[in-house]
Amino acid sequence: MRTLKFTKMQGAGNDFVMLDGIRQDIEPTPALIRYLADRRFGIGADQVLMVERARLPGVDFRYRIFNCDGDEVEQCGNGARCFAVFVREEGLTDKTSIRVETMKAVIEPEVRPDGRVTVNMGPARKAPEVLPFVPEGLESGTEGASRIYHAHLSCSDVWFSALSMGNPHAVIRVEDVDAAPVAEVGPRMEYFSAFPARVNVGFLQVVSRTRGKLRVWERGAGETLACGTGACAAAVEGISRGWFDEEVTLQARGGELTIRWEGLKTPDAPVMMTGPATTVFKGVITIPEGI
Repeated sequence: MRTLKFTKMQGAGNDFVMLDGIRQDIEPTPALIRYLADRRFGIGADQVLMVERARLPGVDFRYRIFNCDGDEVEQCGNGARCFAVFVREEGLTDKTSIRVETMKAVIEPEVRPDGRVTVNMGPARKAPEVLPFVPEGLESGTEGASRIYHAHLSCSDVWFSALSMGNPHAVIRVEDVDAAPVAEVGPRMEYFSAFPARVNVGFLQVVSRTRGKLRVWERGAGETLACGTGACAAAVEGISRGWFDEEVTLQARGGELTIRWEGLKTPDAPVMMTGPATTVFKGVITIPEGI
């Protein structure tokens, strides 16, 4: 049997198993990811994140993201903050600002003096082919600077907007996030036929011009205590639709994330996300034969 060193981290309650794939030889098979993420037989996490050597010039690291179901995915904002803290704690860099290659983009986390991390998540994208999203045949309308769509689900009818933060998101406004039918609507929207690669689903309550509440059903993970890209998507939609100012703090069940976006003034403005990243514990796990 082999062993793996790991670090358990969390960002606003979204928890991760962090793996150093530079100093360890790791083949991240779906079976291995599912074992590590299992909350009874493994370590337990929403996602497993791995650092590897960069493949692109001018980039510090490659950042790989695996949902607890074993699928590799494009982006994870809370994980990006933990990633920046992890590579510093592990002595892989002494930089406070790094450039990180993900599956589809390069992002730039920066560790702040107060310990929080700000991540330049790049611009939000709404072109259907980017998500991917197939809106043909759906009833649609406009609200502010956003296009909204109607989905007839077996459990409910909802209006949503669709955008990419490097991964696909649907955002639904609700009056009371605590009473929102996340467990019913979330999985049905995740597999809604208009999203061929499935979708993350955000349930957003507007509290004021500068505050909101958010719950997210994550593709391949279910509801999590926080979702960084989900917070970015919800903030962009709230700003686009005239609900929020350019900077808004969103309260997730695991903590607060602050998002700033000036995209109504500046085309391709990046989405800037700031929030916590905390190391919980470090350890070594024995991997059973056959995994």
